Amino acid sequence: MKGAAKEEKLVQKFVNYIMRDGKKSVAQKLVDDALAIAEDKTGEPALKVFEKAVDNVRPALEVKSRRVGGSTYQVPTEIKYSRQTALAFRWMVRYSRARSEKGMATKLAGEFLDAYNERGGSIRKKEDTHKMAEANKAFAHFKW
Repeated sequence: MKGAAKEEKLVQKFVNYIMRDGKKSVAQKLVDDALAIAEDKTGEPALKVFEKAVDNVRPALEVKSRRVGGSTYQVPTEIKYSRQTALAFRWMVRYSRARSEKGMATKLAGEFLDAYNERGGSIRKKEDTHKMAEANKAFAHFKW
């Protein structure tokens, strides 16, 4: 039961990311419809699909600019769990809005399914972030 409450909280947080102009009921309907579409296509419970999609998009590392002696270095840093979730939500919303399907619920469902299957725009963004951190691993000693 505790896990379900946590997942519900995660969905509510995502609804707040989708919401525009304070129209929460519209955002709630979009997310509910998207989860229903995702559930139909996968045959698994919607909350499980959503949870796995968000987990797949969460980045572990990012680069931050650090100025040292006149030079700016991209220093890889680990990310707190709350920021990981925020970035995952932000990327999922951005890439679902950029999709070419008709209707926001369909776009969201498509992004959920792509993230669930580890492909699509938001997963690519995560991989790019990790690649950038890996490429700048030599500057990790500037972290303080």
